[in-house]
Amino acid sequence: MKARVTVSFKKSILDPQGQTIRSALAGRGYEGILDVRQGKVFEIEMGKDVSREQAKQNLEEIARDILANPVIEDYRVELAD
Repeated sequence: MKARVTVSFKKSILDPQGQTIRSALAGRGYEGILDVRQGKVFEIEMGKDVSREQAKQNLEEIARDILANPVIEDYRVELAD
């Protein structure tokens, strides 16, 4: 089973890299872009012996405790079908 964990800054946290990207896009003529937020994507493959429920539970714990800083970051766990 494959999963994807996406980690990004909370909306209330300043994202200087995202702002730099937005400025660069505006400099290249993409004026309609109002905001860019950057983040991290983790692709994780689980063994076939792990149930979907256990995988979701494990990945939520991994994301919360290891991959993301819950003070400044949000995360989203997606399991592939």
